[in-house]
Amino acid sequence: MAETMTLIAGRTSKQGTSLKAGKLKDDYISVTSTVEMNAEDMARLGLEDGDRVRLTSAAGETVLTCLGRKPEDLPTGLLFIAYGPPSSQLMGSDTALTGMPLSKNLEVEVEPLGKAET
Repeated sequence: MAETMTLIAGRTSKQGTSLKAGKLKDDYISVTSTVEMNAEDMARLGLEDGDRVRLTSAAGETVLTCLGRKPEDLPTGLLFIAYGPPSSQLMGSDTALTGMPLSKNLEVEVEPLGKAET
């Protein structure tokens, strides 16, 4: 069962420190391919930390690992992802003349995919 939510992409300190080591390193790939989600939203969708979800926007789609956040840290219906290749797949080409694609308030469809393969 898919659900529509709002995605915000942004920078994090963990993303910045892992970027210094390199974009092809496991730390950077992990931090930029994890979507943070309200724990109550995850429970409603039958998701647990580490499960995979497909996010689809008007511009594209990507598959990510989800990580729960407390409701006081991330409101219901709101998702967060650190900037990286997966977030770029969800952004359109419109930059509003800033040179940076719009990355806030993106409407995405969240589709649970289940456990990650090991």
